[in-house]
Amino acid sequence: MKESSIKLIQIACAIIWCLFAAGPIFGFAALKPILVDQGVYSELCRPEGNAFQTTKVNDPSVPCTAQDLKLNFMFTVGAGTTNVAALLVGWVLDLKGPRVCGFVGSALLALGSLSLAWSHKISLLDPYITGYTLLAIGGPFVFISTFQLANSFPKRSGTILALITGAFDTSSALFFFYRLSYQNWTPDLTLKKFFTGYLIVPVFISACQLLVMPKESYKSLGAVQKLEVEGLDMEGNLPEGEDGSHIIPDENERQSLLSAHSSSIRPVLSNSRRKSVWENYVEAKLEKKTNGIFGVLHGLPAKKQIKSPWFVLMLAFTVVCMLRINYFVATVRSQEEYLLGSHKKAEKMNAIFDVALPLGGVVSIPFIGLVLDNCSTLTAMATVAVISVTIGVLGLLHSFTLNLLGILMLVAYRPFYYTVVSDYCAKVFGFDTFGTVYGLLMCISGILNMSQSLLDKTTHKTFKMNPTPVNLILVSLTVITSSSLLYFVRRESKARLERMHTLQQLGMTQESSEDSQLEYGT
Repeated sequence: MKESSIKLIQIACAIIWCLFAAGPIFGFAALKPILVDQGVYSELCRPEGNAFQTTKVNDPSVPCTAQDLKLNFMFTVGAGTTNVAALLVGWVLDLKGPRVCGFVGSALLALGSLSLAWSHKISLLDPYITGYTLLAIGGPFVFISTFQLANSFPKRSGTILALITGAFDTSSALFFFYRLSYQNWTPDLTLKKFFTGYLIVPVFISACQLLVMPKESYKSLGAVQKLEVEGLDMEGNLPEGEDGSHIIPDENERQSLLSAHSSSIRPVLSNSRRKSVWENYVEAKLEKKTNGIFGVLHGLPAKKQIKSPWFVLMLAFTVVCMLRINYFVATVRSQEEYLLGSHKKAEKMNAIFDVALPLGGVVSIPFIGLVLDNCSTLTAMATVAVISVTIGVLGLLHSFTLNLLGILMLVAYRPFYYTVVSDYCAKVFGFDTFGTVYGLLMCISGILNMSQSLLDKTTHKTFKMNPTPVNLILVSLTVITSSSLLYFVRRESKARLERMHTLQQLGMTQESSEDSQLEYGT
């Protein structure tokens, strides 16, 4: 079989398992009605009139307060753990490679499935939280280990990463199809039957690792990110088999770049090692395109980068945005029921959200690429901030139409936000430390997102199911953190552009002086 055919099979296998295993836990809104119907945590409910009871006992489709909080906490732990695991995944990848990473992920998925399938026989620990958490950790292991496949076809690296990311976003539809089947065709499809059948997924992943996936050592996350952003390998050279046409379409310009004078082309402000001709050219263009943001902390140790305002302010913004997204995913039905004042309308909105969440990521991927390719980093970040605040404001209103608009914006915004954060980290901190810095950003955000359960309890008990106060606080924090980040980046970008301009003027003056000396023979 041709090498290209093997690579295509590898990519196809990765996309298939990402569709089923990369991030199904984010389909919690679709799974929750099934958990309630099958009585998960129903033992926490008390007779009507008790402080824990907020709904009629004879309405099994609506959980009592204690049950609702425990179910939401299950998602909170899972979603937080997913992001915390990013740092662990990067460490295992760098140390052992993608094959071991795939085996670890498939083992975690299998254990999680068994925990949920045999929950009625497990008493030493909470089988639901344990099982959901294991699925949450297994997802990043099998997902992130596929990024190396972007190196298979360097000219199509962006497309490959887009397909893999799209599969991750679509994986939240797994529980939606489960709910659809459970409520309409197979009411006997219990948790035990579903998760026993789901074991075929980790088996498939393990088989692919043994029979299909590449054996060579893992290319670091920074290498993949560099290929995506610059079109170059980690050494700053063209990938094997490339002629540079994907970077510089004009042949004359390519030949000029490789001429004797091309070594003078270099980024105006660079802290990095000695760079190749191609790297100099690409990074000089990126510095101009991003208004000086690209390369601002390249070459510095990760410790210094993490202590800088560039990291701290992005961390604050990321924590708030992630908290808002996961809080809504966990509580969409109860929020809409309060805001719309109708159980049926809330069910309808929940059903729309279940479909829109996986589709949103897939539909928005081409537009995300267009924005990042044609807009500066600051413009992309400002767009994320404006959309985030708009979604928050729409979520405060008692209107079905406006709430629906907010949900549709949210499902498209979610992958856009994650992509912009990743792009920011690559351009600001560089590729050598990308895995560490980005992994730490996601890890800290995941840990702090555990406070979601506190917000949930406050909504239930203090505000009597009214989500507006908590959402108002989160929107305010979004405005504060995004404004602070944008102000800082804009200020630093302006100062950096001024320095670049000054150095360029000095370079032109020096070149003019050298020409004069040659003209007069001095």
